[in-house]
Amino acid sequence: MAGITVIIFLGAAGYILIERMTLIDALYMSVSTVSTVGFGEVKPLSPAGRLFTIALIIVGVSSAGYLLATAAELVFEGSLREFFGRTAMYRKIHNLKDHVVVCGFGRFGRAVVNELVRNQVAVVVIESDPAKEAELSAADVFYVIGSALQESTMEDAGVRSARAVVVATASDADNVYITLSAREKNPTALIHARGDSEEGLRRLRLAGADQVLSAYHWGGVRIAASILRPSVVDFLELSAPGSESEVDLEEIKITPDNPVIGMTIGAVENRFARLRVVALKRGDEAISMIPDQSTKVAGGDLLVVIGEAESLDRLAAGRRG
Repeated sequence: MAGITVIIFLGAAGYILIERMTLIDALYMSVSTVSTVGFGEVKPLSPAGRLFTIALIIVGVSSAGYLLATAAELVFEGSLREFFGRTAMYRKIHNLKDHVVVCGFGRFGRAVVNELVRNQVAVVVIESDPAKEAELSAADVFYVIGSALQESTMEDAGVRSARAVVVATASDADNVYITLSAREKNPTALIHARGDSEEGLRRLRLAGADQVLSAYHWGGVRIAASILRPSVVDFLELSAPGSESEVDLEEIKITPDNPVIGMTIGAVENRFARLRVVALKRGDEAISMIPDQSTKVAGGDLLVVIGEAESLDRLAAGRRG
């Protein structure tokens, strides 16, 4: 637009110099010439004025065409890039299995996503606010812009093939509805839902959520624990996954080819340096805290283990300690 304006004023200056027109007449001639509307000359032009008009038409039309073509190309290419980019992402989402769908990218949802991504878990975020799209793109996660209250949005996020759904919007009512929808579409998925009120937490359980929690409640409990049992809290922080400590607390699933199958808990702890099994979960049985040292490990067992990160990696991979 600035280029056309410059041409119009240059044209007006030419008419003033060549034809001695007033500023208004010169601008009128320049605009009508550049725009090619052809309303007529304000006065008969001299040969020099006609040659100048021809040149102005050529320059004006060429420049306007070029500018319009460039602008259209930028808009068209940007739209195409956005369209094909989203189409490719949706195609990848539809091919995902055992991923985690996170509904809501507020402070709570963002913390969940960051931890899952850090542990290389495939995540699809559903976010209703288009303003957060740039942040989601920068986070390098799959996402769907839309409301999780809409069935089509849940389908686009691949909820039917997800292993877990995190319901993390700021509305208890929305979270209850999303939980009901997710449970209907995927009866086997684990659903973790956020609730703020006691009534909301109760309804989320009734809606089929496997785990419900209040960020305010757990935040208060954590502060109270820091006051009452500071050493315990320090220990939990140091052993938490991702704390960059020498010691980690991890859940390890024993694969069918792991050589520790058939070994007792005591033998496993002796085999791997600085490692202790603090809990065992087997099938549908209740979790066993501090399992007996004579308990034999079976394939498919989930062991909650605390120890050096290297020893945990070796146990998970089935390598000798």
